[in-house]
Amino acid sequence: MREFIQFTLGGISFGLVYAAIGLSLVLIWRGTRILNYGQGAMAMLTTFVAFTVIQHTGSYWLGFAAALATGLVLGAVIERIVIRPAEGKPVLNAVVVTIGLLVLLEGIAGIIYGGQYRSFPAAFSITGLRAGSFPLGISRNDLFVAGAVLLAALALAALFRYTPAGLRLRAAAFNARAARLLGVRVGRVLTLGWALAGLIGALAGLLVSPSTFLYPSSMDSIFVLGFTAAVIGGLDSPAGAVIGGLILGVLLNYVGGYLGSDLVPLFGLAALAVVLMLKPSGLLASSGPRRV
Repeated sequence: MREFIQFTLGGISFGLVYAAIGLSLVLIWRGTRILNYGQGAMAMLTTFVAFTVIQHTGSYWLGFAAALATGLVLGAVIERIVIRPAEGKPVLNAVVVTIGLLVLLEGIAGIIYGGQYRSFPAAFSITGLRAGSFPLGISRNDLFVAGAVLLAALALAALFRYTPAGLRLRAAAFNARAARLLGVRVGRVLTLGWALAGLIGALAGLLVSPSTFLYPSSMDSIFVLGFTAAVIGGLDSPAGAVIGGLILGVLLNYVGGYLGSDLVPLFGLAALAVVLMLKPSGLLASSGPRRV
């Protein structure tokens, strides 16, 4: 029973990181119907920015803020320069462009930072917490991870539901042509969506890197699991990405704890394959018409 509780709590922490990547993918998919295969590389590059700032200033939080700001700007610049020419073109064009973006960003990181593995600092202590004499299997940093992702998800929900910018984002995603007729500047709205996706991806990179090593392709496997989380919940559903991430994180932590860590990537891919075969639209996708 003790192991079960520890694996569950640890899985929730990892699952929320997958949810953050899933949220960034959902933001872009809802607005452009493009799956950004370069999202993990964007997160990696912004984490390297944080690493550089921390090394030069000694301040984790200054590096944290720099990475988020870089993610915001990087997302907007990529949408304007790289993605916009592929919008409205055949789907394969966007696939090739985003895969090329992945290769380009990882190549740039390799040139600037080299290929060696680096340890990334955690925001808070990684020493396991205890309830009396009972070890919980989570740390203060895990609680920070959970709080940061949930806060980001709630902020996005509030943005979409209660602000004019959120209404424009939803309108552009639902029907860009009708939104233009109503005076919405769809181009700017899509840039905002990519910028927000870049920010959420940067957050995911910052949160997961203390548990892994940082190197140019360090986010590739995390991207696959974040994509799986988004598919489980439905690529049109931000809430589904969070729930899908939690389901996946707990499931994979059980696999790693009871069957061995070597099987975790295999079960992650198996979960993606099963969902795509049984319900490609996602377990939480609505069966009715899409609403704004």
